[in-house]
Amino acid sequence: MIGARHPAHRPREYADMRPYRIPPGRPTRALALCAAALVLVAGCASEPSRDPGSGDGGTRQPVAPPPVGAPFDYQLGGAYPPPKGVRVVVRDHTASPARGLYNVCYVNAFQAQPHAERDWDADLLLRDGKGRRVYDTDWDEALLDLRTADRRDRAARKVNAWIDRCADKGFDAVEPDNYDSYTRAPKGTLTARHARSFLTLLARHAHRRGLAVAQKNTAELAPDRERVGLDFAVVEECGRHHECGAFTRWFGRRLLVVEYDRRGLRVACRDWGDRVSVVRRDLDVAPAGESGHLRQTCRDR
Repeated sequence: MIGARHPAHRPREYADMRPYRIPPGRPTRALALCAAALVLVAGCASEPSRDPGSGDGGTRQPVAPPPVGAPFDYQLGGAYPPPKGVRVVVRDHTASPARGLYNVCYVNAFQAQPHAERDWDADLLLRDGKGRRVYDTDWDEALLDLRTADRRDRAARKVNAWIDRCADKGFDAVEPDNYDSYTRAPKGTLTARHARSFLTLLARHAHRRGLAVAQKNTAELAPDRERVGLDFAVVEECGRHHECGAFTRWFGRRLLVVEYDRRGLRVACRDWGDRVSVVRRDLDVAPAGESGHLRQTCRDR
C-alpha cells in the first residue's frame, strides 16, 4: 500500500437512523450539468471503458463523472447549503442531493456500520481463526466476509439497495467506501482479489442505474480501475501522503481530493490544484454552523 492509511470518514447518520434535515428538491442530473458547462466537456464526458457487467445480460447506462477541477464540498457529517460556487457535493445515501449540482452518494460498502451487525447475515461478517468477528478498530465496524462468490452476491444485494436509493433520489454518482478493508483483515483471509470482485459487482449495478462510480482511496488498486469499472476517484489526504500522482496516473484529472490539515492542503494545491478538485475539511466533516466546521480551498490559503 502506498503511504499511510487514510482516515475514511463516516457520516453521522446512517441508513437505519433519522435522515438529514434539508429542504427537498429535485436535482439536475449529470447530463444536464454537462450540457450547461461545455467548457468542461472533457471532464463531463464519460470515458469509454470495458463494462464488467457486459456478460450478465444487464445494460450499462451512459454515465458522467464529475466535471474536472470543479469546486466541491464533502458533506458526510451532515448536509447543509453548499457554499457559493460549489458544483459538486458528496453526501451520505440517507441524505437528499443538492439541487442543481453534481451529487455523489456515499455508501459504506465493505464494512457494517457501527453496532449494525444484526442487519447482516451472521456468515457475512468476517471472523478470525478463533471465531471472533474482525473489526476496523478505528471506527468499530465489522468487516464483511467477501471470500466466496455467494457471499459477495448476497452482500452486493444489500449494498445495491442503497445504490438504488441513490439513483432514485437523483444522485449522479456513488462513492463505495472501505475498498481497502482487506488490508485490515487477518492475513490469509480477505485479499485484493476479493475486494476487486465485490466492487465490480457494485459498479456493474450502479452503471445499470446510470450512476458513475468512484474509487475511494486504495492507491495500490488504481491500476485496476478499468477492469473494475471505476469512473473517477475520491481520495483522502493524497497531498499529505504524496499519493495524488498515483491516482492521476490512472484517473487523469477525474479526482476529488479531501485534505484534513494545512500541510496536506498546501501540497495538494501546489502540485495538483490547477488540475483536480481539492478541498480541506475538518476531521469530523461537521456541517456549516456547527462547532469545529472548517472548509478551505486552494484560493483560501
